[in-house]
Amino acid sequence: MTTTSNPVLEDSADIRTTPRRSVGQMLLSSGTVLALIALIIFFFAMRPDVFLSFTNVKNILYQVAILAIIAGAQTIVMVVGDFDLSVAATSSLAGAVAASLMLGGMPIPLAILVALAVGLLIGLANGLLIAYVNLSAFVATLATLTSVTGLAFIVTQGTTLFNLPAGFNALGQGKFLEIPLPVFIAIAISLILWFVLKYTTLGRRWYATGGNVEVSRLSGVNVRRARLLAFTIAGLVSAIGGILLTARLGSASAVQGDDNLLFSVAAVFLGMTIVRSGAANIVGTMVGVAIIGVMSNGLNILGVNAYVQQVVTGLIIIAAVTLSSLKTRSR
Repeated sequence: MTTTSNPVLEDSADIRTTPRRSVGQMLLSSGTVLALIALIIFFFAMRPDVFLSFTNVKNILYQVAILAIIAGAQTIVMVVGDFDLSVAATSSLAGAVAASLMLGGMPIPLAILVALAVGLLIGLANGLLIAYVNLSAFVATLATLTSVTGLAFIVTQGTTLFNLPAGFNALGQGKFLEIPLPVFIAIAISLILWFVLKYTTLGRRWYATGGNVEVSRLSGVNVRRARLLAFTIAGLVSAIGGILLTARLGSASAVQGDDNLLFSVAAVFLGMTIVRSGAANIVGTMVGVAIIGVMSNGLNILGVNAYVQQVVTGLIIIAAVTLSSLKTRSR
C-alpha cells in the first residue's frame, strides 16, 4: 500500500516544533557563557573598585594559565571518549624532575627536555594500557596517578625543592607587555590544540573515535593509534604545565597543582555545553577555565574562606556534569 504525505502539514509541523528545540538548545549552549557573564557582573557589583582593574584581571589570567594548559590536555583525552586522572600528577612529576636535575647541575634546557620526555612517557604508558591492553581509562589512569605521585615523592625526597636557577624561574615569573609569560604560553598551546582538533586529520579522527568507536573502526580509523596519540600528547602538555608551575612558584613538590585535576575535568564538562554536538572542545574548555578563575578570584576578594570555596567547586562540577548530560539528551 502506497502512502502519501502532505507537504503543507509536514512544513507546518516543522514550523511548530523547530523553534521549541532551537530555544532549548540555545539556552543549553549559552548557559555556560551566561554563567561567566553573571559571575563577572556579580563580583564587579560587589567590588567595583578592584575586580575589573587591570591588575586584578592580570592576576586572574596568571592564576588560570597553568589550569588552562592542564585542561587542554584533559580536553584531548575527553575528545576521544576517555579521561585522564593522572594529568595533575604528571605535571607535578615533570616539574619535580626538572627542579631536581637543575639543582644537580644540569643545564636548564636539557633539564626541561628530560621533564618533557617524562610527561611524554607517562602519556604513552597510559595510551598503551588503555588502547592496547584494553584497560578502562579509570583503572589505568588511577594506577598511573598513584605510581606517578609516588615517583614525585621519590624525586623530591618528600620535601620542597628550592633555589632554582633564576633563568628557569623567569619562564614562570617573567612578563611581556606587563602580562606574565605563562599567559602567552597558555594561549599559544590552546591555539595549537584548537587548530589540531578543528583542522587536521588527526583531530577529525579523535572526534570520530569519541563519537562512535565501532563506526570509526569500520570507516578505516586506527582507533587504537588515535587513543594512544591522544594520551601521549596529553602527557606532554601536562608536563609543560608542570614545568611552568614550578617556574612560577620557584619551587617543586610532589603534590603541587593537585587541584588542577578536578578543575580541569570541571572546565571540560562546562565547555561541552558550548557546541551543538556536546563534545569536548578547546574553546568551551577555556570558557570553563575562565569561570573557575573568576569564581576563585572573586571569592578571594570577598574574603570567603577556602572551605567554602571547596564546596562551591564541588557544586560547579555537579552543575557541569548535569549540563553536559542535558546537552547529550537534547541531541
